[in-house]
Amino acid sequence: MAKIDNRAYYDEFSNWYERDRHGGYHALIDDLQTDLVMPACNNADVLEVGCGTGLILRRVAPVARSAAGVDLSAGMLQKAVERGLDVVQADVTALPFADASFDTVYSFKVLSHVRDIELALSECARVTRPGGRLFLEFYNRRSLRYVVKRLTRPGAISPERRESDVYTRWYTLDELLGLLPGSLRHLGQAGVRVVTPAAFVHRLPVVRTFARQAEYMARDSRVSHLGGFLVLILQRDG
Repeated sequence: MAKIDNRAYYDEFSNWYERDRHGGYHALIDDLQTDLVMPACNNADVLEVGCGTGLILRRVAPVARSAAGVDLSAGMLQKAVERGLDVVQADVTALPFADASFDTVYSFKVLSHVRDIELALSECARVTRPGGRLFLEFYNRRSLRYVVKRLTRPGAISPERRESDVYTRWYTLDELLGLLPGSLRHLGQAGVRVVTPAAFVHRLPVVRTFARQAEYMARDSRVSHLGGFLVLILQRDG
């Protein structure tokens, strides 16, 4: 089946998106990402780029001074609105916010689906205040997750569509660093899903406990650059 545009893909995905996201593997990924950004969100003006249904934004909002979310999909945003979150429909390549509006900007599971990634990065930098932090996640080509994805059938996101029906690009760390605008300084990176071979291991008793501990240990370790989801930790210079 041919690829479709991102808005249509995520509108269709929105009907299934939360079916398996409240436990097991998907909940662990959300926990790892949320815990990573939470210290930078405390009493800060925060923006989540690609907030989806608001599963992470709802956890960040109580500790932030202000918390806004933006997403391309009206279907995804409907649930975020029902959760009482401050969200707006827009494209990451044209963020509807003034320059230097936020102390912290983060984005998970989104930017590897954006074709004009350099413009998206420039927009994320533009709305961040000087000295502010950005946590921007990409799919990592040098990871176990990439190998598994290459060897297995793409997962379903609706009765008719699969994950392969949307534009997706996998990056290396060096490639990402070469894409950064001059206003962003690379502070480091974190790796999400470094050791998990397949999502089902997080449904197995005992195994899932050790797998969870291993992922937390690996996220900020020397092997973080092998994470299936590679999070660049950046600072906006003045």
